Amino acid sequence: MLLDNSISYQSYIEDCEVCCNPIQMVIKFENTNLVSFQADSIEQ
Repeated sequence: MLLDNSISYQSYIEDCEVCCNPIQMVIKFENTNLVSFQADSIEQ
């Protein structure tokens, strides 16, 4: 997984590469440094 550090706050849904289930991603950068990464399964 590649992360784009040019955007300080990102929240999006991405499908798992293994099982194809959706995952909610929340990513925070400060001055291009990763400060928070959260990945939560979205049950269907």
